[in-house]
Amino acid sequence: MSPLPSDTPVAELPGDALRERAVDQLRAAIGDALIDTLVKPGDDVWVRVRTDAWREAGLALRDRLGMDNFGFVSAIDWLPSPFGRGEDDPTAPPVERDTTIKQGYTGGETRFQLLARVSSTALHYGINIKTDVPDDDLTVQSWIPVYAGANWHERETHEMFGIEFAGHPDLRNMYLPTGFEGYPLRKDFPLLARHVKTWPGIVDVEPLPGEPEQAATDEGTAE
Repeated sequence: MSPLPSDTPVAELPGDALRERAVDQLRAAIGDALIDTLVKPGDDVWVRVRTDAWREAGLALRDRLGMDNFGFVSAIDWLPSPFGRGEDDPTAPPVERDTTIKQGYTGGETRFQLLARVSSTALHYGINIKTDVPDDDLTVQSWIPVYAGANWHERETHEMFGIEFAGHPDLRNMYLPTGFEGYPLRKDFPLLARHVKTWPGIVDVEPLPGEPEQAATDEGTAE
């Protein structure tokens, strides 16, 4: 590949000054609905907005900050799993676990939060945006009027976490049968397969046809 001519302009990589400016622009647009922010030096930016300003913040990101590329919307359940970790040794004595809910970057006040990622194709940087989902009413405004691509992301989040999206035209299940009880991505949803068959570790090694079962077990232990 031949080098670029010396007079060819090269796009500058996004820096912390750009991220700080984005935070200031968002604060100017939505005021005190911007609850908390974090610019991680040389890395990325996170913001948390008030729940009732979720759609307003999305519009500000799109129209005022030029975030023309929608990445995803999903949810986070910050509840520590009451079932422990999948890689725990089931024969070992149970360990005492910290059950404190910790909401990660920019904090939070509720068990469930929405997390979205949007970016600018012109300036080559993105923003992570979070909002709390009220514990007594798992409803947040839909982002479909802001980013049409949020449609199936919100459907999936509704199906897997039980979060409602006000204004969404069709929250039918995509994966689970109609009438399925429970929300599989909540931390307190029991994975019955792990109760029926003991989970032997991070890597579940099955013997190949004709391979002694002990050999497969030894291989998994070595990894």
